[in-house]
Amino acid sequence: MTDTRDFDRETAVTRKPGEPSVYDTELHGSWKVGMGVNGGLLLSVAGRALAAELGAGPDGHPDPFAISAYYLSTSTPGPATVSVETLRRGRTVSTGAASLIQTDEDGVPVERLRAMATFGDLDDQTDDIRTSAKPPQLPPPEECVGTESAPAEFRAQSPLLSRVELRLDPATVGWAVGAPSGKGEIRGWFRLPEGREPDPLLLLLAADILPPVSFDLGIYGWAPTLELTVHVRAKPAPGWLRVVHSTRNFAGGYLEEDAEIWDSADRLVAQSRQLARVRLPE
Repeated sequence: MTDTRDFDRETAVTRKPGEPSVYDTELHGSWKVGMGVNGGLLLSVAGRALAAELGAGPDGHPDPFAISAYYLSTSTPGPATVSVETLRRGRTVSTGAASLIQTDEDGVPVERLRAMATFGDLDDQTDDIRTSAKPPQLPPPEECVGTESAPAEFRAQSPLLSRVELRLDPATVGWAVGAPSGKGEIRGWFRLPEGREPDPLLLLLAADILPPVSFDLGIYGWAPTLELTVHVRAKPAPGWLRVVHSTRNFAGGYLEEDAEIWDSADRLVAQSRQLARVRLPE
């Protein structure tokens, strides 16, 4: 049977022969948004290489607990390498760094992303949870707005939309018809159409999967990520993920974008914050 789990195949990394801690990968154009490959997808690729390195062996640490990435240049579809450095191996967590590099048209290596991460084993966590966070209340997915409703020109600039299943809360998509709320919040359901259940690496993609929250401020256009930090709090239960993106401060052409990711069991499984540069309309 043909493997339809495209996310796993298209974030795969292969150890480079003769070069310890260096991994080959291929960035696919179908994960592009605007001018470059989606930042969450790039983070998943780096996370997979870090997991291969830090998770090796019976006492390895296979799961991302915290990962922070700086986006140094625009990634393009094509071959790439991920160089991983193990900074510390501990009993409960390990720390590593990863650098994603592509070769430009002149044959010069260009660093696209640099990340620092702490990895552990989410299966070792206790069940003691004390939180004031409340899961978002969304209409059922079938009552939400799918990406097929997006304008044709928007879909053409965002091939990523054909690779994921997004259902946005109608209360947060006024911007799509020229009526943004001004609250700076977008909510929706997310899953992969091939039926792959969520796991910690998919949460890295989910943290950057919704349209830019700047749309709800009435600011349209590409909002490239400068820095993205994701905290993974638990392995998600099977089923849809609920994702909430919000901002409290847009200033000087930059905004912070906070995300919460909830699983089907009402567990807050990941949180993130990113700094994005917003291109104001001319």
